[in-house]
Formats: sequence, structure tokens, C-alpha cells
Amino acid sequence: MWSPEREAEAPAGGEPAGLLPPEWEEDEERMSFLFSAFKRSREVNSTDWDSKMGFWAPLVLSYSRRQGVVRLRLRDLQEAFQRKGSVPLGLATVLQDLLRRGELQRESDFMASVDSSWISWGVGVFLLKPLKWTLSNVLGDNKVPAEEVLVAVELLKEKAEEVYRLYQHSPLSSHPVVALSELSTLCANSCPDERTFYLVLLQLQKEKRVTVLEQNGEKIVKFARGPHAKVSPVNDVDVGVYQLMQSEQLLSRKVESLSQEAERCKEEARRACRAGKKQLALRSLKAKQRTEKRIEALHAKLDTVQGILDRIYASQTDQMVFNAYQAGVGALKLSMKDVTVEKAESLVDQIQELCDTQDEVSQTLAGGVTNGLEFDSEELEKELDILLQDTTKEPLELPDRPQSYTNSVPRISDAELEAELEKLSLSEPDLVPSSKSPKRLLEPTL
Repeated sequence: MWSPEREAEAPAGGEPAGLLPPEWEEDEERMSFLFSAFKRSREVNSTDWDSKMGFWAPLVLSYSRRQGVVRLRLRDLQEAFQRKGSVPLGLATVLQDLLRRGELQRESDFMASVDSSWISWGVGVFLLKPLKWTLSNVLGDNKVPAEEVLVAVELLKEKAEEVYRLYQHSPLSSHPVVALSELSTLCANSCPDERTFYLVLLQLQKEKRVTVLEQNGEKIVKFARGPHAKVSPVNDVDVGVYQLMQSEQLLSRKVESLSQEAERCKEEARRACRAGKKQLALRSLKAKQRTEKRIEALHAKLDTVQGILDRIYASQTDQMVFNAYQAGVGALKLSMKDVTVEKAESLVDQIQELCDTQDEVSQTLAGGVTNGLEFDSEELEKELDILLQDTTKEPLELPDRPQSYTNSVPRISDAELEAELEKLSLSEPDLVPSSKSPKRLLEPTL
């Protein structure tokens, strides 16, 4: 847990492993230039100024993201970026430029931008800045003290979104009001220290997604019901439900403790019986019975509390459904605002009239296509029969061979083909037919 005493002893961020550029170890001349201080003004040499700023500004932001550190201090960055015993002399100027661009913000300025009445909760978590810091801001001195805490704006927004998602996917989301201690335990991995956790809550409150209240010395947080909804102030119903949930947890823990006590009494009775100590065994059994009666009474109270909570949750669901129905009715009224039965009947009549007109137009167009050329169907059928009879009597005439084909291919007589085949048979012995295999001429040689 964070404490003001340990804040001064907070270690540096450590070596920025995995994010250093290649020239960090290879280019001595380049690194010597980057580790030197900035000129007093960019106008003196804008190229050198922009080169240094383009190197260090992304490196500072990536260091914050890699380490998961929302809060940055100049001292920590100087220790993290030491190289061969040298400290970069221009980091203060880099932080000033990031502040000017809004990528970093002073922690004091960030807290002042959030309208919150619970910043003083943390028993020293949010302390007043030393007088020299306050005076430097008032007098317009833009120098960044080595111990002043700066906030990485984008990373803080991302962590706030992560905390909201953690809540939405946890059992705590069954009710919008949760204990601050339970939420802190849930976010232990996302928020490494208490101060970061409070900054995340301030960011969520700035986004109107949570509101924080102190009730009877206990801090409670209320979340918005949806990712795009705005949180409403904590009301008596929220406080009552929260108290019922706390009572349920208390009763459950008490029942579990008494159950362990009843089991212990039962074991003592068993041991006394084995040792022959009958009276001791009876006393243990009586204690067990009394404990079981207390458990039964607590179970009855627990059932009552759980029943009330179930009814409250059901009423909340009913309210959501009712609101949805109400919105649906309103939308339906708007969509049906200009629609009446009379208008619907008139529209149907107009459609029917247009369809009838279209049918008449189609019939007129179809009748006028022939232009008075009427044909007798009987005469057409007789003519068709005559054509069929003529085609059955006349032989089918094939077209003559194309002239080009007959001219290009010479005619060869059967005698010439037989003589050519005989020459082939005599010139190739394997193809000479034998008496035993008359088909040898036609078979291929393997």
C-alpha cells in the first residue's frame, strides 16, 4: 500500500529495456549530441532542436506505456535514461514541450480540473505541493522541478477504460454501487499504487462514468449503467441496496464461521466418546446443537435479505423493460403519426385503380400489334400438314462437298492404296502377316 513516507523512496522506473533505439549503443557521436542540452530557443537552430525533440519525446511516452506508469517525474526519467554515467541534459525541455502539447499534464492541474469533493480522502495521498512549485506556477516559471509529478494523459484514459471494463465483467457489476476497497482489490494489477488508482477514479469521474461518496465513514463508488451512459448521483435507494449487500456478506461470513464451529464441536464429541468421557461428549453435542440453531436463525435472516435484493433487482429489470416499452410506444406513435384507416383505404383504392388501368393499357397494346393482320387458324393447320407430307416423300439432299476441299485433296484409287500398302509390308518384315496370325499386320509391334 502506498504511503507518503514511501513516496520519497519510490524507485526509479528502471532500465527501459526493449525500447531503446539502435544508435543508443552504436553511435557515440549521435548520442553525445542527443544527451546535450537544448539551445535556449528553437529559432537558434530549429533542425537540431527538432531532431532532439523527435528522439526524446516519443521515447518518454513509450517508456511510460511500457512500464505502465501513469505518473512521471523528471528525476525518475533521468535515472532511467542514464548512459555510461551520463544523464540527458534536455529532458526538462522535453517535458515542457509535452506539457505544452497536452500529452502530459501536471498532477495538480489535473486534480484541479475535476470537480470532486473527495480528493482529501486519502490521508495524505493528495498532498499540497511545496510552496516553490506553487510560486513557480503563479509567477509563470515553466521549469519542471525534478520531483514534480506529471500525468501521461492518454495512458491515464486507457487505464480508466480498463478499470471500467474490469468492473463490467466482474461480479461487482450486479449493482452499480461498490465499496472502494473492493474496487481497489479488483484493480490491483491495473493500478500499481494507490495514487494511480485515485487518479484513474478522478479520470472516470471527469468522464461522468463514476461518482464517489463517503457514507458513514466508508467510501463507495457508483458506476454508470452502460458504457455510453452518464452516472447519476448516489441516492437513498443505492445506499440502501449497498447496505443490504454488505449485510448479506456479513451474514454469509458468520454462517461459515458457525459451521466450522459446529464441525469442531462434533469432532470434540467424537474424540471424547472414544476416550470414554461420556459427559464431555454430551456437552460437546449440546454446544453443536446450539450452534446449529444459530446457523438456522442466520440462514432465515440471510434468506430474507437475499429475497429483498432479488426483488430490488427484479424491480430494476422491470423498470428497464418499462422504459424500453415506453420508448417503443413513443417511436411507434411518431412513425404512425400521419397514418389513419381512411388514408390507408384511400391508398388501397388508388393502387387498385392504377392496376386496372395498367391491365387495360396492356390489353390495348397487345391487340394493336397485328395492325389488322388476322390469320385463320384452320388454314394455317392445313398448310402445315401439306408441308409435312412433302418432306416425307422427298429424299434428304445433302450439300455438295465444298469446292475448296475437293480441289485441295487429290483423289486416290483403291488399286493405288493396295499397292502402297504392299510396299510397306515388304519393307518392314515385322509387319508381314503369317498364316498363323492373319491379323499380325494390324497389331502394333511391342
